[in-house]
Amino acid sequence: MRKNHLKPIAAVTGCLTLAATLSACGGSSAASDEKVVTVYSADGLKGENGDGWYDKVFKDFEKKTGIAVKYVEGGSGEMVQRAAREKSNTQADVLVTLPPFIQQADSKGLLAAYAPAGSDQVDGADKASDSKWTSVVNNYFGFIYNRKELKSAPATWEELLDGKFKNKIQYSTPGVAGDGTAVLIKAMHDFGGKEPAMAYLKKLQANNVGPSASTGKLAPKVDKGELLAANGDVQMNFAQSKDMPNLGIWFPAKQGGKSTTFALPYAAGLVNKAPHSANGKKLLDFMLSEQAQKDVSAVGGGFSARKDVKGTDANAIELAKLMDGVEVFEPEWSDIDTNLDSYVEAWKSATGS
Repeated sequence: MRKNHLKPIAAVTGCLTLAATLSACGGSSAASDEKVVTVYSADGLKGENGDGWYDKVFKDFEKKTGIAVKYVEGGSGEMVQRAAREKSNTQADVLVTLPPFIQQADSKGLLAAYAPAGSDQVDGADKASDSKWTSVVNNYFGFIYNRKELKSAPATWEELLDGKFKNKIQYSTPGVAGDGTAVLIKAMHDFGGKEPAMAYLKKLQANNVGPSASTGKLAPKVDKGELLAANGDVQMNFAQSKDMPNLGIWFPAKQGGKSTTFALPYAAGLVNKAPHSANGKKLLDFMLSEQAQKDVSAVGGGFSARKDVKGTDANAIELAKLMDGVEVFEPEWSDIDTNLDSYVEAWKSATGS
């Protein structure tokens, strides 16, 4: 979701890292009966130490089905672009990315209709009406700050313009990273439109270190104090905070307004003409199973995508407190999907990026 480079990850089964051909261990990826499934995903759900939601889900899935998971990670936009390039020779079976990139994948004809078991319990706003994709982990956009250097989180966008933040702020690249794109979406909502949002981001550029290819790499910089504030998302940053004690999560408000955020779920779809379509369907079913959804908060630090699965673990309780009092708005995703390029160009023009 957050990077513009690809980061192949070794399969949890011990197979070698994905080769360029994406061939299975000892077999051809073209074989429909092969016991393998390939996932292209935005980053954030796989733990740095092998302790993330993906790590557990993939391990449990293989144990139950005997199907090995091959995993490729990158930025939300890059994952869609890669799948689009491979359209005539499809390699991925499952695509997991963030809005508006999941809608972009659908508009490019990259997704096949499939309603996973349990998707009837996913809120209508978090899935496609034609079953092309459904959220598997709910999440919210947010910012992080250094709790050691700052006594409290900067409450407003306007506070970030203060001189003490000179070269101490950074956010990921809009149009490439899902969280970077989210900066534009939230700014346009909070400031009341594209023009005032771009005017603000132009001012913020005086304190901004510059675009970052990876949102995930901003958290260590904030934790160490190299940055005082950066963008992120609740699930990823909450999970990171277990190893980075100086990370604090916050939601900026426009001066005089309320703290706001919006849902930024990890949405999964079956890839059109997937080489292992049946295995892809099984993995999507497994991701939305009751146990996997309980693990979303307990293991992954996120929010269950199913309305009938309520986390009661310590993480779920802490996450509920974090979100208390924050106004959640729903972006016009169809507008963003249609006009994303123009919004990104406006941002480039405003910031000189």
